[in-house]
Amino acid sequence: QVQLVESGGGWVQAGESLRLSCVASDSFFSISTMGWYRQAPGKQRELVAAIRPGGTTNYADSVKGRFTISRDNAKNTVYLQMNSLKPEDTAVYYCNEDRPRVAAMAPRTYWGQGTQVTVAS
Repeated sequence: QVQLVESGGGWVQAGESLRLSCVASDSFFSISTMGWYRQAPGKQRELVAAIRPGGTTNYADSVKGRFTISRDNAKNTVYLQMNSLKPEDTAVYYCNEDRPRVAAMAPRTYWGQGTQVTVAS
């Protein structure tokens, strides 16, 4: 069973930075699209950032210019560098892996357990 383990969440003041990490146990990590999602209380889960196997990235408009997603395939790890944090960034952040079809195996999606980010004003 593939596991995604997030770390790096915490409590910060507005304007400060955090870096989230997610380590995946999937041996097909390097060919998977990795993403970070977040869910605030009473709101739907939303995509924050994603990075494709080739390194192409996309971001939610609300975090463009402040957050950076990156990956280290040698370490099976995806990162989310979050700068200039705002109170509205407060949420549980989830790591996501979208694995494409591999030989006879169907595409699969995996989720981490989530890590809390709280930004105080």
